[in-house]
Amino acid sequence: MNKIKQILRKHKFKIIFTILLVWYYFALPKELFNTPTSTVVTSSNNELLGATIANDGQWRFPELDSVPTKFKHCIIQFEDAHFYHHFGFNPVSIVKALQQNIKAKRVVRGGSTLTQQVIRLSRKNKQRSYIEKLKELILATRLEFRYSKQKILQLYASHAPFGGNVVGLEMAAWRYYGLQPHQLSWAESATLAVLPNAPSLIYPGKNQLRLKKKRNRLLKKLFQEEIIDSLTYTLAIEEELPQKPHKLPNLASHFVQEVKKKHNGKRIHSTINIELQQQVQNLAKLHYQQMRQNEVHNLAVLVLDVNTRKVLAYLGNSPTDKKHQKDVNNIIAPRSTGSTLKPFLYAHMLQSGELLPSQLVKDIPTEIAGYTPKNFDLSFDGAVPADEALTRSLNIPAVRMLQEYGLEKFRDHLQEYNITHINKSADYYGLSLILGGAEASLWDLCKIFAGYAGTVNHYETLKHQYYKNEFVNPVYQNTSKVDFGKVNTNQSIIDAGSAYITLETLTNVNRPLSDQAWKYYDSSQKIAWKTGTSFGNKDAWAIGTTSKYVVGVWVGNSDGEGRPDLTGVGSAAPLMFSVFDVLPKATWFLEPFEDVKEVAICKQSGCIALPICPSTKRRVSKNGVRGASCMYHQEVLLDSDENFRVNSECESVNNMITKSWFVLPPLMSYYYKQKNPEYKKLPEIKAGCSTIEKNTIDFVYPTTIQSKMSLTKDNNGDINPILVKLTHSNPEAKIYWYIDDTFMKVTEEYHELPIQPSKGKHTIMVIDDNGNEAKRFIEIY
Repeated sequence: MNKIKQILRKHKFKIIFTILLVWYYFALPKELFNTPTSTVVTSSNNELLGATIANDGQWRFPELDSVPTKFKHCIIQFEDAHFYHHFGFNPVSIVKALQQNIKAKRVVRGGSTLTQQVIRLSRKNKQRSYIEKLKELILATRLEFRYSKQKILQLYASHAPFGGNVVGLEMAAWRYYGLQPHQLSWAESATLAVLPNAPSLIYPGKNQLRLKKKRNRLLKKLFQEEIIDSLTYTLAIEEELPQKPHKLPNLASHFVQEVKKKHNGKRIHSTINIELQQQVQNLAKLHYQQMRQNEVHNLAVLVLDVNTRKVLAYLGNSPTDKKHQKDVNNIIAPRSTGSTLKPFLYAHMLQSGELLPSQLVKDIPTEIAGYTPKNFDLSFDGAVPADEALTRSLNIPAVRMLQEYGLEKFRDHLQEYNITHINKSADYYGLSLILGGAEASLWDLCKIFAGYAGTVNHYETLKHQYYKNEFVNPVYQNTSKVDFGKVNTNQSIIDAGSAYITLETLTNVNRPLSDQAWKYYDSSQKIAWKTGTSFGNKDAWAIGTTSKYVVGVWVGNSDGEGRPDLTGVGSAAPLMFSVFDVLPKATWFLEPFEDVKEVAICKQSGCIALPICPSTKRRVSKNGVRGASCMYHQEVLLDSDENFRVNSECESVNNMITKSWFVLPPLMSYYYKQKNPEYKKLPEIKAGCSTIEKNTIDFVYPTTIQSKMSLTKDNNGDINPILVKLTHSNPEAKIYWYIDDTFMKVTEEYHELPIQPSKGKHTIMVIDDNGNEAKRFIEIY
């Protein structure tokens, strides 16, 4: 113990010095300013898009990277002319300040350097006293050790008060002049340089003369120091002071709010193209003026770059008011998908080989487990090529295709696309999944379209290979680069051939009336696009892609109110095409020849052609070669005049002609021939020819074996009958009708029977003159 005391006495000055040195080193906080800052978002060329107020209610932008030269000269000449020559404090200024304060018996001059003022700002402007001044002086010298003069200027310019809740040069430049700091004139820079010394002078209509005198004195000093010339000085003192606050730019408010959620208080250099953003907002404003006449108040537009997956334009809502949910971001809000998922089902069926592009699919009255889909126009085509069913957005073929492909399997594909809001089981959605029974956001749907376009683009650039993460989320930070993952020989979700055929098919979707003649103009470009309209006309979608850009549009009411005439093609598509018109024109995709196969396709059925089919060559996905062969062509024996079907019992073999005939099943042909007048029914059987026909009876109504229905009444209160209809492949056939085993009637040519059964269960049975029969079971309630 004595030894320790001896050492302390012997080295007490060294120890004290060491303690003071350690204290001095750690006296300055590691983080000088920990105040919250505004979230600031700039465009791809670094122009301000918008900002949000800091959490403490101050408009305080993140620290500047540099201080503009004009403001630098102004603030140094006004506050600290010897800034570059002292080490944190100016003894001469301090002595002068002491003399004036003692003489005035109050603090009239501070004598602080810019370095000391930075310290005072970091210490929350504590009450001014000589003790506090001493602390500031010591900390100022420590600050000079830590940072360069340039950095100290940046700290001052970023944290100095400029009146009201405006903090920092950048915000002050926007607030009072509507400019960026480097755009300020000498007079404007001088005005802002004198403000931190007396921030209350800035209020419009107050203290204008005092503020102008302070500014002009500074400008005169700049002239005297030969920092500005006489002409600049003369012009500068004539400039007016700011009279009213300027509003910050607000070009992408919903985008700024989304950025704030993840980057609160940061400065984000975004991917938004400010010129395109302005054009999109102008187009959307015009479109909104039209839509609100139908009491449709909201919309959203998203533009993506296919190659980089960068967000180029982001408009979350229309320029509406708070009453109509102006703050809702409709780009990320989940909405009923309508028909927008149909292209993906088509693509996956192509890829699996279960469907060929022009293969006929059924479009007939359909009921599946109580679910009865209907086409938008409530009509039936009987049979329709799959690509036409997609471009016309027919609902019944889509539901039947989904049932054939597998609901669970398709739901798994949607999960692979990472659609945020489709997160429930296949059973939860049922077959209505393909018609809008699920919800998705515009963001996710545009992401998938970009993935399809990118798959085709990359197939060539990667020499017939695929990225693992083709359907990656778009990026919105300019410095970010999307990670497509590793390169594989096999596709991750969809192959290039199926994606290309799907996109090629979507170019044939009928455009809005204003754009019907697009194919005849050289300036027009091919666009693969799809519309969607949700049940009840609540959501209208239009999403399109070229090889370079994806444009997605949603139109509707954010509160979910449906409106008559709100449709994808009529309400959303015109805006989508207007946006494409302001984008640079893009060439169409290169066809991925190595990922498609050319096969002989039956011209009428769209299936793999049989030798008896009239055929044409068409490219299909590589698995399309395993597609179904034509099941609708059959060889028939005709007489020499080709008027009747015959066989050896009624016609000489020498007089018989073998001919290929396109024959659809009865119910399909019943509707098909109504829209396809070129469809020729089979010739009648020549008298005397015995035949063994298959059961070719098919009910038109009721369509399902078991049905529940009610009897309606007309305006007079009389009960309306139920009209039972069927079709038969043999136009000469006679049909015998029975209700609950009671014979009712015989029909020929037109097979219809009006019935008024009592409440309860009943059986309808029909028998043709060859003994073929069919039944329907109905329940009247």
